[in-house]
Amino acid sequence: MRIIAATKNKHKIEEIQAIAGEFGMDVVSRADAGVPDIEIEENGDTFEENSEKKAREIMELCGEITIADDSGLMVDALGGAPGVISARFAGEDGNDQKNNEKLLALLTDVAPEDRTARFVSVITMVYPDGRKIVARGECEGHMIYHPKGSNGFGYDPLFVPLGFDRTFAELSGAEKNQISHRAIALQNLRRKLMEAKYEK
Repeated sequence: MRIIAATKNKHKIEEIQAIAGEFGMDVVSRADAGVPDIEIEENGDTFEENSEKKAREIMELCGEITIADDSGLMVDALGGAPGVISARFAGEDGNDQKNNEKLLALLTDVAPEDRTARFVSVITMVYPDGRKIVARGECEGHMIYHPKGSNGFGYDPLFVPLGFDRTFAELSGAEKNQISHRAIALQNLRRKLMEAKYEK
């Protein structure tokens, strides 16, 4: 099953390809599929809204099954922030380092037991005939005080998943792909595909 990935984030595409390949899905980047390089405004209030918007806009351009992920970090002590603006937390000109620095500054006085958080991923698959499948995955954990590890991206150096003593950035790609929010969302997507008999 060939599927076009709506995201331009190469890290996300690599993770989706690694996981989806196990389910018989051939994930192709929008660049490799010849989809025009357009910017999609992520102005939804939820991960679900942004995920569907990205998938639908790219599907309308390429006419093929399209998959989109919208994901982010939700920190309990910050009322669920940064949430849907995780990638833009430090502003439109921000980057991973600036986002992490802002998050750490806001959590300076938060005790270890109150630094609970979760990564959330919502994956939407849309079909040219109008069908839609939505799958959500969450990975619980907590935030540490200083970055650790050089793997991964985004907030990975600050997030320790539940049951581990290492951050996402200290795990290997294979380890992370077993437990991550995106892995859980893709597993839920596969289950829904099988239930709906969409999987060939």
